Amino acid sequence: MDTKELLKKVRKIEIKTRRLSDHIFGGEYHSTFKGRGMTFSEVRQYQFGDDVRSIDWNVTARYNEPYVKVFEEERELTMMLMADVSGSELFGTSNQFKKEIVTEISATLAFSALQNNDKVGLILFSDEIELFIPPKKGKTHVLRIIRELLEFQPKSNKTNLAVALKFLTNVMKKKAIVFVLSDFIDDDYQQTIRITGKKHDVTGIRIYDEREESIPNLGMVQMQDAETGEVRLVNTQSKNVRMAYGKYHQERVRYFEDVFTKSGCGVLSCRVDESYVKKLLGYFKRRG
Repeated sequence: MDTKELLKKVRKIEIKTRRLSDHIFGGEYHSTFKGRGMTFSEVRQYQFGDDVRSIDWNVTARYNEPYVKVFEEERELTMMLMADVSGSELFGTSNQFKKEIVTEISATLAFSALQNNDKVGLILFSDEIELFIPPKKGKTHVLRIIRELLEFQPKSNKTNLAVALKFLTNVMKKKAIVFVLSDFIDDDYQQTIRITGKKHDVTGIRIYDEREESIPNLGMVQMQDAETGEVRLVNTQSKNVRMAYGKYHQERVRYFEDVFTKSGCGVLSCRVDESYVKKLLGYFKRRG
């Protein structure tokens, strides 16, 4: 992709997603996530009606009269976007690839953070960390994130969510609002998401295509695994083959939803041909 074409694409995504974040998501994002963190401000003398649980016993003992800790909302948040760039993201039977929806949702969320004067960072992952952009504020920074989402070429086609979550836990010492955007065609990440979910406010956004749920009867079809490159001849006439295909997909979805929910994380699923605007808004409202 040449620079001119890339800039045009960035601009197009900026116009579309910024309008969404300005008019719709700004307020919703703000009310959903603002004030989740409380930071210690000062101690003052106990007043009638204060919560006894906020008494600072060390200061109280020193001055022989009760003092309470005063906390205030942490106004500034840090958003981390974690986008899956493995081979399976370049799949789509409708008008858009999963990768394009991931980019649009990420851009919408990034502009919502920008509007609220929050920092935003990016992790692109496959079965390794492909790119890490530390959280920063500002429009130039958000545009750089969009540019990377559009043109980044991963070294690997495979997926390992556990590796990505481990990396996040190591680099982000303070609590962050984390959005993981993937098709979640992976397993063995329950241990890492449990640890990540305790430390951060995590939402998994599953992007999928209807053809991943079931395959039609098309006779003998040559299929390629987007992540391993393996090519197979598949008999889609066979009812057993079609059932096994659907079962595999259902198991991955169930695993994702169970593991995320049990770890205290949010879950959201969006098909490429559906309106992600409605899905995100509904999710923010439920959480607000």
